[in-house]
Amino acid sequence: MRKIMNKKVLGVIALALVCVFAGTVIGASQPSASAEEKVVLTSPFTEAIAKVRDSVVGVNNYQIVNNNYGGYDNFGGYFPWSYFGGGYGNGYGNGYGYNQPDSSEEVKYGSGSGVVIEKEYVLTNYHVVEGAHSLKISIGDDEKNLYDATVVASDSDKDVAVLKVPGLPLEPVELGDSDELVIGDWVVNIGNPIGFTGTATAGIVSGLNREIESDNSKPDKYGKNTPVVNSMIQTDAAINSGNSGGGMFNTAGQLVGIPTLKYTGTRYSSNAAVESIGMCIPINEAKDVIEAALSGKGNVEEGQQAAADGEGTTGGLTGKPRMGVTVSTVKDTNGQLPRGAYVVSVDEGSPAEAAGLKKGDIMVEVNGQVITTVTEEIEIISQLKEGDEVAVRVWRPENVSEDGRISTEGDYIDLTVKLAVVDEIAQ
Repeated sequence: MRKIMNKKVLGVIALALVCVFAGTVIGASQPSASAEEKVVLTSPFTEAIAKVRDSVVGVNNYQIVNNNYGGYDNFGGYFPWSYFGGGYGNGYGNGYGYNQPDSSEEVKYGSGSGVVIEKEYVLTNYHVVEGAHSLKISIGDDEKNLYDATVVASDSDKDVAVLKVPGLPLEPVELGDSDELVIGDWVVNIGNPIGFTGTATAGIVSGLNREIESDNSKPDKYGKNTPVVNSMIQTDAAINSGNSGGGMFNTAGQLVGIPTLKYTGTRYSSNAAVESIGMCIPINEAKDVIEAALSGKGNVEEGQQAAADGEGTTGGLTGKPRMGVTVSTVKDTNGQLPRGAYVVSVDEGSPAEAAGLKKGDIMVEVNGQVITTVTEEIEIISQLKEGDEVAVRVWRPENVSEDGRISTEGDYIDLTVKLAVVDEIAQ
C-alpha cells in the first residue's frame, strides 16, 4: 500500500514539473523591438540601381510602311517593297486590294533600351536603331512626351550606336572598365523588356571573352561572306526582348556592358533547354564609337536613317564638306533596281541641288568607284575637301511619287557635284 502511494506521489510531482517546464516555454515572452526600430535589409545592388536607373531610357524605332496597290514599289529597309518586304501587293499592282489608293505611314517598328552616357547622348545597340526612318526616346512609362533622336555614330560589326537627343533632361552614368571584370563579379542589367520600363535583373559575370558569331556577315573583295565574331561578356542576369541597348552595371553603378542577346535552345539543338545565358558587349569595345560621337567625328552607317555626308534627317557633322543629300541603302531587289545609295531628299541650296540631283535618284558610282551602300559613299566623300568636284553617276527612275516610291524604269545620268562645307549651305 505504501509503495502504491509513493508511486502516485512521484507521478504527481513529475506531472507538475512538466507543467512548469511547458509553462516556461509557452508562456515566456521574447524581447520585442521598439516601435522606432527599423529592420535594414542589405543588398549589393540597391544603391547602384538607385544611382543609374533613371538614366536608362526607351529607344523607339519608327519605319515607313508603304501600302502599294498600283505597281510602284520601293526597296527593303527604308522603304520596304510590298513584294520583298511583306506588304499587301505583289509588286506589280495585282495583289490584295489592288484597286485601293496607295498610302504610306510611319509606324513603330520596334523598341529597345539605351543609356545616357553624356548630356543629350544615348548609347544603344545598332540593331535597335537599324533601318529607322525616325527615332524617339521615351523616359519611364511616359509614351506621350518623346524626344527626337538622331544617329551620330555607329558600328554595325560591334552592334553599337550613339544617338544625339536634344533637350534630354537626364544625367549621364559613369563608364566603367570592362577589362577589370572577373568571373563571379556581381552585375545588374537595367532596361525595358517587353514594355516593363526600368526593369532591373541581377546576376554574376558567368564568362568573359566569349566569341559570339553575329547573324550578320560581310562579303570580302571577292564576294564571299565572312561572319562577324565579337568577344562578349556572359551573364546569368536575365536579358529579354527589349533589354537590348540597355545597361549592365557593376555594384558601383558604373556601366560595364551593353545587354545584346540571350541564348535559347534553338541555338544548340531543337531539344535543348537553355536558361540564364545572356551576352553583353564590353563597354570598352564601345568607347571608340562613343569618343567619335562626342568629338563630332562619328560615322553613320548604312541601315540607319542616314544622311550620308551631312545634315538632313540625321544631323550630320558641321564643318565637313558634303553634297547636301539624305540617302538610304538600296536593299536587294532581285535586279529590278540597281544597288546603291537612294536619294531620300536634297537640301535646298546645296551642291547636290545645283548639280541636278533629285529625290528618287540612286547613286551607283562616285568618282569612278561603284558603290552599293551608303557606307561606301561616305568613305569616298570623307576623303575629299571643300571645293572638290565629285563625278556621280545616278540611275533616275521615270516616276517618283511624293512619298518616295519609284518606278522600275529609268536611265543612267552622269552629274558633277562641287562639295561645300555644311555651315555654308543654306538649310
